[in-house]
Amino acid sequence: MSDTAASKRTLTACSALSCAYFAAIGGFNPYAPLWYKELGLSVVVIGLLVSLASWTRLFAPYAWGALADRRGQRTRIIRWAAATSFVSALGFLVPPPWASVTTLAAATFLMFTFNAAIVPLMETVVAAQLMTAAGGMDARRYGQVRVWGSVGFLATVLLAGWWFEHFGMQAFAFTTLALLFLVVVMAWRLPEQAEQAHSAHVPSPPIAEVMRRPEVRWFFAGVFLTVLAHTALYTFFSLYLDSLGYGKQIVGLLWAASVVVEIAWFAFQGRVMERGSLHHWLIAAALLTALRFGLTGAFANSLLVLFLAQGLHAITFAAQHTACIALVTRYFPGQLRGRGQALYTVLGYGCSGVLGSLAGAWLVSYTGYAAVFGVAALAALASAFCCWRSLVLDRSGD
Repeated sequence: MSDTAASKRTLTACSALSCAYFAAIGGFNPYAPLWYKELGLSVVVIGLLVSLASWTRLFAPYAWGALADRRGQRTRIIRWAAATSFVSALGFLVPPPWASVTTLAAATFLMFTFNAAIVPLMETVVAAQLMTAAGGMDARRYGQVRVWGSVGFLATVLLAGWWFEHFGMQAFAFTTLALLFLVVVMAWRLPEQAEQAHSAHVPSPPIAEVMRRPEVRWFFAGVFLTVLAHTALYTFFSLYLDSLGYGKQIVGLLWAASVVVEIAWFAFQGRVMERGSLHHWLIAAALLTALRFGLTGAFANSLLVLFLAQGLHAITFAAQHTACIALVTRYFPGQLRGRGQALYTVLGYGCSGVLGSLAGAWLVSYTGYAAVFGVAALAALASAFCCWRSLVLDRSGD
């Protein structure tokens, strides 16, 4: 098989895995808080359970990334991580009276600990296939792969809204397991040689040396704050809408609206992103994040405003994510690539998710949901400053 054919096969398999993985996320993340609520748990306990995914991102992605960088067995790690994540989720089926918050916490923690390997290692495989001669990444072709993750998320977030509206949240555990089994199937379709393609041994500086660079530190600070702002969305948006009397189908449609524009962006981002530098896109994403969550907190009684705010997801998430992946690929070359993607997950999504979920739950209990989105808008403004500082300090250009 030629290098071109092997690369195409690898990217196709990664697209399928991305679709399955984010389909599972689309069925779990927006509706898990509603399931926890139906089980009779308090908002503080719900916030704690939701934060467990972020707790695993404090250590698991880097551990998986370091293991993959040293052993070069990314495909094998992805496969077994997917399988073990499925097995861990069987804990959701434990019936009363044996089921407890501890059971839910253990199952959730283990499930996310193992599936934390999938996206960073898959992104590393994809980035290796899309490296340009200048050491950058082909944003157009990256979008063609990543868009399938958005398609998977959209499909399940829409169908799950209808599904749970008609069959109730008692179907949640079985639905989650079915989607995780699909991830296992797609993980086993990854070619064995995926991690070997384009695997030239590029000399790499020590990772601590990269992290000492001021532009890298400001970059990660900006990522942390932008994702911290989005924690309001991931953890509390469904509960916020439920508290305002919106049904599960409306909740699903609002989540779907954000994914529709995300899909459109990933599909056509190649030419658009060439009109600005990577750092400029990060600044734009941070500023629009502030606008998005300011509108969500202040005008949530208007369905039109909510749909318009969700439409900003094309920039606040999709453009921001592509710019981050491209910059991480540039800042962490060669054998640092797996750990670089892992650090992006740990510092961007792990630390911010833990802080946002726990502090947000505390804030909700005292001031209500709207205040969480107001604080999220302030965090996004701080992110815009950090991204600007990274732009000023970056000497290599975008």
